[in-house]
Amino acid sequence: MTPITNIEDLRVLAKRRVPKALFDYVDGGSYDQLTLRANRTDFDAVKLRQRVMIDTSKRDLSTTMLGEKVAMPVALAPTGMTGLMHGNGEMLAARAAEKVGLKFCLSTLSINTLEEVAGAVTNPIWYQLYVFKDRGFAHAMIERAKAAKVSVMFLTVDLPYRGQRHADIKNGLVVPPRLTMRNAWDMTTKVRWWSSLIGKRHSFGNLETYLGKSTGAVKQGSWANRNSDQSLNWRDLDWIRERWGGKIVLKGILDVEDAKRAASEGVDGIVVSNHGGRQLDGASGTITALPPIADAVGDQLEILLDGGVRSGHDVYKALANGAKGVLIGRPFLYGLAAMGEAGVASALEVIRESFDNAMILTGVNKVSEISRDNLYRARLKN
Repeated sequence: MTPITNIEDLRVLAKRRVPKALFDYVDGGSYDQLTLRANRTDFDAVKLRQRVMIDTSKRDLSTTMLGEKVAMPVALAPTGMTGLMHGNGEMLAARAAEKVGLKFCLSTLSINTLEEVAGAVTNPIWYQLYVFKDRGFAHAMIERAKAAKVSVMFLTVDLPYRGQRHADIKNGLVVPPRLTMRNAWDMTTKVRWWSSLIGKRHSFGNLETYLGKSTGAVKQGSWANRNSDQSLNWRDLDWIRERWGGKIVLKGILDVEDAKRAASEGVDGIVVSNHGGRQLDGASGTITALPPIADAVGDQLEILLDGGVRSGHDVYKALANGAKGVLIGRPFLYGLAAMGEAGVASALEVIRESFDNAMILTGVNKVSEISRDNLYRARLKN
């Protein structure tokens, strides 16, 4: 097999090995995909400041994220339907992350259940919560997270309404995937994918536990869509904090005023995120939104970033602009779809190697030394 040298190599393999509907679900964004593209073009516009003749022989890539030791400032983001990219996908991804000293965050809309994923690893995982109109579900998931020894709760705040993803509509994406006249040939030719789908379950595991086994996957998805809650507001945070009692991170902050409000509410962290370009189309790329947010609240809470990260150089750029770490979604999903657990490990190694490269060639020995001084700033013309 061709050596894996970057995330694009895994993306190409994933496209070959999983049905088009699933690949497009991972790969695409909402509406005209302006925000999706901005995540990458904005990262590309950030330039690193190369330095030479600096001893970096004793460099250390490790740091902490939300108080937990990690081998590098990267965690696996919560992504829905991960277990359809490969059987037991969430469990495999969590194991791959733990083996190299990184954290895994489980999505509410996972295929494997919270308990299955937490039981597949030794260290506590993180968990991402969607709060639906049915507050009974949120209460149940909070209790399950406590029982599973989850160490950090991520509350997604940018999904009161699902952004339209044209590819999903055109592909007729449903869970579990089913044969139709339109997709039959595509699905039946993905032999590797069929053989990889042997796993514990093929429905939304967390929803099934709450709604009952008699509720099929399609009805589970419909229930989630019907229960999207546009009334979610800052005071609901009190309700969650009272029941959870642990660390809380708000995922989906793009605006300085929202970041300030989050800090005043006393949350432990925020994720500067536009939902991977899958919600508001025309929003800022996350790396562009990051610096003013870091300036405003960086000394009050921990700032993480997701969206557009494809290499360790991107990780470095995020840290230089004020993030404490990043979450990656598509990179590990491409790896999972391409090669299962080994593919996730490959994606993480691609990012580790290029992050190490960035540290060496900018003359940095510790993650804590990375700052805006390590970015190139063009001279202003008189």
